[in-house]
Amino acid sequence: MIFRDFSPELSDHFERINRQWIESMFELEPIDEQVICHPQEYIINRGGYIWFAELPPAGIVGTCALMKKAEGVFELTKMGVSEHARGLNVGKHLLAHVLERAETIAYDTLFLLTNTKCEAAIHIYEKLGFVHDAQIMQHYGCAYERCNVAMRFVKK
Repeated sequence: MIFRDFSPELSDHFERINRQWIESMFELEPIDEQVICHPQEYIINRGGYIWFAELPPAGIVGTCALMKKAEGVFELTKMGVSEHARGLNVGKHLLAHVLERAETIAYDTLFLLTNTKCEAAIHIYEKLGFVHDAQIMQHYGCAYERCNVAMRFVKK
């Protein structure tokens, strides 16, 4: 598996992968449309990061972003894996890569918002160091209608 940093040429993959997984389980919300259609503007230009997982010969099969919410606060967001690559541990490897890269980013808080329907992803998050957090839910959980789980990364 090859990991790639964001470049404008990869924007279509960011939209494709995220649109696919969100629409398969939920409805796209206005904030989803803004972020997945304009990742340069909503993530990169605001101090965030996006990575991609490439699985030769299939190509780009996964993506994940760290969106800067405030100084020292990042949301792990828009993590998705193409349908045809699920079950190949792409999500687990991609998340491990993102967490490794996050170590070089000055942050105090790294959190994510999700839904109980995303059971497999929640299991991976827990396995790699995220814990359920009521304060994160209270402060950031209203960002998405579908959000009913909030987690904070705890460095080991």
